[in-house]
Amino acid sequence: MEATRETEQVAPGTGTTGMDATGAKKVKGRKRNVWIIAGTMAIDGGDSGLINSLFPVIQASLGLASSALGVLLSVGRMFGVITGPILVFLTKYFSRRTILAVAGGFWGAWSILAGFSQDFTQLLILYTIMVGGAMAGHVFLPTVVGDSFEDGKRARVIGWVYGALVGTGAVTAPLIGQLANIEDGWRYGFFIFGALNIVFGFLTLFFFRDPGIGSIDGRADGGQEGAKTERDLTLAKIKPLFRIRSFQILSLSRLISPHPVMASFGVIMLVQAHGLSVPVAATIMAPFGIGYLLGNILVGYLGDWFNRISPRYGRIGLLQFAQFAFGGFALLATQFTYENIAWYAVFFALMGSVQGWNPILNRPIVMGVVAPELRSAAFGFMISVVESVSFSLLALITGFLADAVGIQSALFWTVVVVVLANGVLLTALYPAYVRDKARLESQLHHNREEATS
Repeated sequence: MEATRETEQVAPGTGTTGMDATGAKKVKGRKRNVWIIAGTMAIDGGDSGLINSLFPVIQASLGLASSALGVLLSVGRMFGVITGPILVFLTKYFSRRTILAVAGGFWGAWSILAGFSQDFTQLLILYTIMVGGAMAGHVFLPTVVGDSFEDGKRARVIGWVYGALVGTGAVTAPLIGQLANIEDGWRYGFFIFGALNIVFGFLTLFFFRDPGIGSIDGRADGGQEGAKTERDLTLAKIKPLFRIRSFQILSLSRLISPHPVMASFGVIMLVQAHGLSVPVAATIMAPFGIGYLLGNILVGYLGDWFNRISPRYGRIGLLQFAQFAFGGFALLATQFTYENIAWYAVFFALMGSVQGWNPILNRPIVMGVVAPELRSAAFGFMISVVESVSFSLLALITGFLADAVGIQSALFWTVVVVVLANGVLLTALYPAYVRDKARLESQLHHNREEATS
């Protein structure tokens, strides 16, 4: 890794920004940047999906209890609590491109090593390290989008990206499920995804171009000094972040967001509670991914449209609705047994369609209340710390509850009940967002006036 940052983050007018047909500022190469990160995240998601889809096979191969899935998932994400902030801190010394290439790409070597695991301890250690690197894409994607796209387009951009990620998962999930029919097929899955990660590491190095911190927001420093802002990031400088009421509420909301738990335990629930085979249960996850894809694309445009109609409440209303809808669909998917597997496909598709609304809506809300120079820290905390702690605790609880009272009862309490509570909590976001958004807009307006004076 280089000891100094690349000089890609230059001020507007020197090659990284231009004007579109409407005269608005436009960052060059911004779509390419986003899709490179998305590709890396898709491969990382394949690694995680492999554990979710093939756990019954891994369980039989290594002689594991059901709670082992919760341990694997929770410990892996808890490691993300450490790696996420570290990756943000490393931007003091290295470019985002370098960090993404190493942590999101070349880190795939750990996936290859995980494929050689001979017992649970080895798999736990190697899988945990592997998942830690995957935090890079999740932390830096929203910051790169925030630096490259104006507020009116951010939801749809994130919608396409996250939709494409789960759409890719919808295609790969049935293929991964077929590895259950091959002896030690789960090992080959780790080898394949690890190799693909390394390929994307090279693609990132060759084709990713950093837009510059705060480039699109018209900061007084024009994006050039934004790099220094990130380089000089200290605990004292990020303290104002935790005084933003909207950010506090969203962070608490993410702490009680059980959506990934449903996706992770879906296959084992269908196998243990409803008697489906592993390949068939894995196939049920394909409608989930398709629903996620279509829901993301829809809410990307819907979120921006609602934001135009009601800049104060539009995105929040959709976000709150998504929690209640997910809770209802999860209840139908987990607590009832159907003779026709098509019903499972329908309810998983509906769950997927509203689960994907969360990042599409909450990321732009954060961008709307947090200053550009603090967004990396904001997403680093919310995604790698809060969401990792949430998933780790809920996955661990679900795993042990599944051993004690059965997988259906476990998912009722840790998914259905928790997500409905989340929907109630978001009511507090309405008044807080109005105040925080007005404060940031005033601050950015002041910066632009200083830049032109």
